[in-house]
Amino acid sequence: MSDPYFHTGELEAQKRWHTSSLWDKDRREKLLWDHIPEALHEKIEAAQFFFLATSNKSGECDCSFKGGGPNIIHILDARHFVFPDIEGNGAFMSIGNIIQNPYVGCLFIDFSTGERLRINGKATIHTGGEIEGLFPDYPRMILVEIKQVVPNCSAHIPRLIPADQKL
Repeated sequence: MSDPYFHTGELEAQKRWHTSSLWDKDRREKLLWDHIPEALHEKIEAAQFFFLATSNKSGECDCSFKGGGPNIIHILDARHFVFPDIEGNGAFMSIGNIIQNPYVGCLFIDFSTGERLRINGKATIHTGGEIEGLFPDYPRMILVEIKQVVPNCSAHIPRLIPADQKL
């Protein structure tokens, strides 16, 4: 029987290192979501940046910084969000990977509070249509269909102060 929360590799690691018992029904429901709770929508849309992980069809990974915010994320509903493809060096590493393998991981970190949020999903690239109006100054938009949302505790996240704030 398949597990709706963890794939076989994760289950094997939990068994090997004796953490399976930690993941009872209550903990799974508390820490493994299939949507973004409405209470987090505004915070995510206000994010200045996030990290995007992609991989090609062979599983070779790339992780990139996506900045330019706030307002680089637009939440369409609890299970979909969109962000613009902000042009960089023209290598299209993230976009190229999404063309080969649509699964992505997004990591949001608020360095002022230490809060973290991981969002995993399936991405599609859009160059027109309804979502084009959300980011009219950009040539492409990435729509993410959310598969899993994982809030993380603030442990081990350094507190950083923006350069424009005095100590």
